[in-house]
Amino acid sequence: MELLGFLVDFILHVDKHLETFVATYGTWVYALLFLIIFVETGVVVMPFLPGDSLLFVVGAMCGVGLMDYSVAVPLLLAAAILGNQSNYTIGRYFGPKVFHWEDSRYFNRRAFNQAHAFYEKYGGITIVAARFMPFLRTFAPFVAGVAEMTRSKFTFYDVLGGALWVGGIVTAGYFFGSVPWVKANLDKIIWAMILIPGLIVLWGAWKGRAKAARAVQG
Repeated sequence: MELLGFLVDFILHVDKHLETFVATYGTWVYALLFLIIFVETGVVVMPFLPGDSLLFVVGAMCGVGLMDYSVAVPLLLAAAILGNQSNYTIGRYFGPKVFHWEDSRYFNRRAFNQAHAFYEKYGGITIVAARFMPFLRTFAPFVAGVAEMTRSKFTFYDVLGGALWVGGIVTAGYFFGSVPWVKANLDKIIWAMILIPGLIVLWGAWKGRAKAARAVQG
């Protein structure tokens, strides 16, 4: 329970924790940030780690001189790309095994084949868009690997999505993080960056299930 409490506090007050870490350990903060981004994007069981809010706060800290923008962006971009590649590789490892499974209570071959076809046709935009969606960005590269999306296609959209995600949010934090209104309402902004994309994902999932249900009834 103590660990859970710390994680929740870290996610909601990431700015204060990072400032304390920088003051105590200096440049080691870059290693910590690399690890957090890599684990969030590269380990399927860690979708709850802060991503968007962390990048925004990093940008804000760069804007006031506590961190170096020219170091933070390339480092976190590398972490995001390598994390997705790791996640994809894990999914790719299990993909060939899945092809040998028979239909059962826990596996539907038709659904799997549809996922494979979907990722070959629309997977690129999914990989890019998922970068901005908590939870979804952790599972999208894994599913792409399981569905056997080609490595070259995945890598292209992995790099593109990572550059837009890291570069865009860190830069936004750099220019707007020191604005008085933003500083005064940073906790609300962090909540919004967590809840709004999450609600969009839930709405999309609900719409997808409703459409599937209508198709079955039809």
